Amino acid sequence: MSEPIVWLTIFVLSVFVGVEVISKVSSTLHTPLMSGANAIHGVILVGAILVTGFTDSTGALVVGLVAIVLATINMVGGFVVTDRMLQMFGGRKRQEPKA
Repeated sequence: MSEPIVWLTIFVLSVFVGVEVISKVSSTLHTPLMSGANAIHGVILVGAILVTGFTDSTGALVVGLVAIVLATINMVGGFVVTDRMLQMFGGRKRQEPKA
């Protein structure tokens, strides 16, 4: 069996496992899980910056730049989603009476 087919099989199976795991998590646990995922994405971003900073070839620099941009988008999006979820659990705010 060729190596690309093995990698494609692993990728497809990991997508199925990921969907099953995420769909089984209750909604009250999503916020703590998102917080942990945001921390992991921060580590990934720092790693991408470090690896890109030490590269010598142009191709690796371009791939590193793409990795930095995608990791930044992923991390910021995770914080936005976490903030919205926390607002959902916060309840309604009381309005002060007008004088």
